[in-house]
Amino acid sequence: MKIILLLSAFIGLVNSCSEKEKQKANTQQPSTTTQWKLTWQDDFDRDDIFATDIWSKISRNPNIDWRNTMSDDESLFDITDGNLILSGKMNTDLQKDSSQYITGGVYTINKKYFDPGKIEVRCKLEGTKGSWPAIWMLPKTAKWPTGGEIDILERLNYDSFVYQTVHSSYTQKYKNHKHNTTHAINPDDYNIYGVEWDDKAVKFYVNNQLTYTYERDASKENEGQYPFTNEPYYLLIDMQLGGKWVGEVEPFDKPVKMYIDWVRYYQK
Repeated sequence: MKIILLLSAFIGLVNSCSEKEKQKANTQQPSTTTQWKLTWQDDFDRDDIFATDIWSKISRNPNIDWRNTMSDDESLFDITDGNLILSGKMNTDLQKDSSQYITGGVYTINKKYFDPGKIEVRCKLEGTKGSWPAIWMLPKTAKWPTGGEIDILERLNYDSFVYQTVHSSYTQKYKNHKHNTTHAINPDDYNIYGVEWDDKAVKFYVNNQLTYTYERDASKENEGQYPFTNEPYYLLIDMQLGGKWVGEVEPFDKPVKMYIDWVRYYQK
């Protein structure tokens, strides 16, 4: 009888471990379906972030809330163990740069643009009071908000969830129009964030789970409700510290980091 009980317990443990491994794999692997074809990827398996001539550093603009701490300081950009690492930190050289905080960000503007398809990013986000990491997309030429904006993720502070949002002239005009969602993440580990967009809808994902669908409304065409397929978009990945939305930064010692494991782009 004891042998039977021990055997049953062992089988249960094996099944439990197998299920945990399966769940872990589901959150770490890119989605693969027969309808999507992987057409571009960056696994950051190199020493120089900019060697592929795809990424550029985001420059500072003191008049733009999400961009007013951007810096080209080399310490904010790194590749380690196949991860692109973007940092935000206290500025220790105020003679060189008067900003209290400096942050790193990269984008593909003027180098790579994305037609309607699917983008996935696997990353881990550190948090601190006032941190605002984001992965998002803007149109090639159209001005904001006319050309739209697709926010694959934004995280504030130490939140255990992310925001996923679309912006347009229509959402700016009609503030009560539903155009975003929040979804839980594992805040201390890697998660996969995704977006699909075509002429019918923008669909957001977290760890391969559909989180929100924003549909095109043909009756609102003249009001700019759905500009997301009018032209290609470029991708932005950036750390920001402070802003009207996230609030003030609480002083901290160690740099706060974004770890980007990979970026994938699919088309049908």
